[in-house]
Parts: sequence; C-alpha cells; structure tokens
Amino acid sequence: METRESTESSPGKHLVTSEELISEGKWVKFEKTTYMDPTGKTRTWETVKLTTRKGKSADAVSVIPVLQRTLHHECVILVKQFRPPMGSYCLEFPAGFIEDGESPEAAALRELEEETGYKGEVAECSPAVCMDPGLSNCTTHVVTVTINGDDAGNVRPKPKPGKDNLWK
Repeated sequence: METRESTESSPGKHLVTSEELISEGKWVKFEKTTYMDPTGKTRTWETVKLTTRKGKSADAVSVIPVLQRTLHHECVILVKQFRPPMGSYCLEFPAGFIEDGESPEAAALRELEEETGYKGEVAECSPAVCMDPGLSNCTTHVVTVTINGDDAGNVRPKPKPGKDNLWK
C-alpha cells in the first residue's frame, strides 16, 4: 500500500494530506484521497488516476475531425465504440493515449487514422484539459484536424488499428 502525505497547512484553502493506494491495474489506479477543507475539516474522496502520463503534457488526445469536401457541407466524424463502463456503444470523437516521445499533434493524427482511416492536418491543439476532475486526474489535448475529403486516400477510408489497440 502506497501513501503520500503532506504536512503543509494553509488556512482557508483545500489541502490534500494523503493518498492511499487501494488497487492498481495496467492503466489506472484507485486511491483514497484525504484532504482538509477550508474550515479545517478532514475529508476523504475516492480517486481514479491514470498511470500513463510519465512527464508528458497530457495523458491523451481527443480529436475533432472536420471532413471537408468540395460542394458539400463540412461534417464532423464520430466513432461508435463499445465502452465496458457504460455497458453499451457510444458515439464519440476519436481519442487515445499519447505514446512516449509523441507530440499531441502526432498522437491525434495517428489515432484518427487508426480509428477512422482518415488522414488529415492539424488545425489547432488545445492546452491540456481535465475531462472529469471530480473522478480522475486524466488530462487530454483537444485537437482539431481538417480532412480533405476530395483526396483519393480519404474517399473510402478503412480503420487501421494500431499494434497496441486496447480491444485486441
């Protein structure tokens, strides 16, 4: 059992005083976080943390793929994936972990091609943002990618799952 404790005190502020490891898997760990609220009362919180960051700017990327074709409206591409925590399929933006040594932009282009088959160009990349801070410390870059739908390689794209695909 791993515990991290802090003895610093600051009146009027929240302060994490300890984190106790409850369980750990390949990508996530479950912790009991103890903190002091601004009134000085000690409280606990159940926290899920990713184990994948290791010095990167964020854990993952979420891609907003915008398909552009001549004489057509722009479209946003979504993927349909089974999500075990939901017990059902979900429509969502392509997304995935940033690999070691990979930039968020490169990860976004890789994930887009793996999940949709489309190839595009990065238009914009957000700073790291937290998607569910009440539960997890997971952070992601939201990357907008434009896709030239008139390009021959983007006419009938086929997903190209990567070697480390979680669903294998």
